[in-house]
Amino acid sequence: MKYITKTLDFKIEEPTAVTLGKFDGLHRGHELLMRTVLDCSKKYQVASVAFTFDMPPRNRVEEIVANVLTTNDEKQYIFEKQGIDYLIECPFTQEVMSMEPKAFIEWIAISLNMKFVVVGDDFRFGYKRAGDYHTLQEYEKEYGYKTIVLEKLKDSNRDISSTYVREKIADGNIRKANELLGYHYFIKSEILHGKKLGRRIGMPTINMILPENKLLPPNGVYVTEVLVNGKTYMGVTNVGCKPTVSEEHIVGVETYIDDFSQDLYGEKIVVSFLEFIRPEMKFGSVEELKAQMESDIIVARKYYKNIT
Repeated sequence: MKYITKTLDFKIEEPTAVTLGKFDGLHRGHELLMRTVLDCSKKYQVASVAFTFDMPPRNRVEEIVANVLTTNDEKQYIFEKQGIDYLIECPFTQEVMSMEPKAFIEWIAISLNMKFVVVGDDFRFGYKRAGDYHTLQEYEKEYGYKTIVLEKLKDSNRDISSTYVREKIADGNIRKANELLGYHYFIKSEILHGKKLGRRIGMPTINMILPENKLLPPNGVYVTEVLVNGKTYMGVTNVGCKPTVSEEHIVGVETYIDDFSQDLYGEKIVVSFLEFIRPEMKFGSVEELKAQMESDIIVARKYYKNIT
């Protein structure tokens, strides 16, 4: 996959099928868009393109820092796994934010040599979100592309959306969030050195560097699956402040990897959340904490064995 970022001056020479969106979480509805683009790519012998922005547009429009289900690095990881040929991570500048819908269409149609564009029926774009799929259809002949519009996927009577997934993550309903995503909610991050308490009590753990806008589930202990160098391991992950051994109240993510002894400092790994075990607790001593960790590992092993 070719990854194009930090520039508005992009150009693809070969004809393309393009899907456009924020793609936060890349849930089952997004997966349908990607699958349709990939089908077009195969059927018409054109390159597949995913076009997104380098930040949630509301960060600039509303001047806030919005929490995200997937960081830019995680999006790149998913798109590459899906087999997309090009990922355009467009800077959401003042110039882009102010573009009228027709100007935006002209820009991407020419720059991406776009022959097909695949969007959801709720897709909006351009200044003040004035453009929609009808606007795309209006300029098909002028710019030489075909618009493919997909209906929103539903869960019961509710649209599957990034907002819906965020609600379930925030509620701690990992199982439902994973159902909506179509894969296990995950964190992809570099490993940093911690205080090595786990190593001293015979249960070494890894600590992850997280962007401040990464949405995390509620503080607690979770069954996880850890991907290291192409191989998966069962994990037990604590999200929280580790109140038994720290008074800093800084939320972090710490994972024990079962049957694993390699040094991962500086490596990037993927930790996928499978199931909630218990809320985070403060124990009277490190010995009590160790006993609870041993119990958590037993619970996680039983769960992981049943699903694998």
